[in-house]
Amino acid sequence: MSKKNVDNQLLLLLARIACVSVFWGRAWQHLFWDAPFRTLLWDEKWMRPIIEGVFGMSWTSYVTSPSVGNGIETSIVLLGWFYLLAGFAALVYPFAKTINTWIIRIGGGFLLFLAFLYWKEKFYYFGQFFEYTLQVFTPFFFIWLYTKGTITMRMQGMLKIAIALTFACHGLYAIGFYPQPEHFLTMPMNILHLNNEQAKMFLNLAGIADFVLSICLFLPWRKVNMVALAYAVFWGFMTSLARIWAYFYLEDWMNNLHQWSFQFLYRAPHFLLPAVLFLFYWDANPKAVKESFK
Repeated sequence: MSKKNVDNQLLLLLARIACVSVFWGRAWQHLFWDAPFRTLLWDEKWMRPIIEGVFGMSWTSYVTSPSVGNGIETSIVLLGWFYLLAGFAALVYPFAKTINTWIIRIGGGFLLFLAFLYWKEKFYYFGQFFEYTLQVFTPFFFIWLYTKGTITMRMQGMLKIAIALTFACHGLYAIGFYPQPEHFLTMPMNILHLNNEQAKMFLNLAGIADFVLSICLFLPWRKVNMVALAYAVFWGFMTSLARIWAYFYLEDWMNNLHQWSFQFLYRAPHFLLPAVLFLFYWDANPKAVKESFK
């Protein structure tokens, strides 16, 4: 096997790990915790015409019905099982490519739907929706990479866009363009032992770095792209690990891991897909890389 094939196998392995991680992280969330289905299903403006016009049920009866509440809980759990299946389909993808492709694509569609639910829940902030770009893109990228056998010019461009959108939208929260989530401040305070003002300054710097990274990805210099991707790998990993690190207490370690580890898993594409593109640019054979800068 040539070195290029070895490199491609490594890229495919990282893409597969990212795909399995995002699906199993979301499965863990849906099976044991919660998902924002109610932000849509209990929205009177959206659902009342359907509930009353199609099903002939009064809105009051609908929102107070225990069976409806149980149905929502059941749908969340069922989707969790499907995410588990989608992750398994990515894990054993070559053994039944046709059926696994469909399972993974449907799973990717559900990830897009989940991003829509969070977008709706967060007051339709466009940054909230596009922050999930890498997670939604991962299943389709994995299938694409497996089919093509290498990263094409089009794939490079789409992957750069997905990385840039994810990090730039994360940066919008970090600099306070949108209201900073409380846990954004809590994590640097717990990990780095900063006070509130220091944590805000740290987040502002991190947000600016996210924007710089996103711009540098599209500059016509491979070394600049690689530096940006290296930072994306580092920062994507650290922001994913921070979910566990900031809330880990040894005396309650099992509950802490159960509560936060799934958030690390579904954020794995934030560092694994930048790593895929970084390693592609690092490839000893520069021909394919050179083509992308013509």
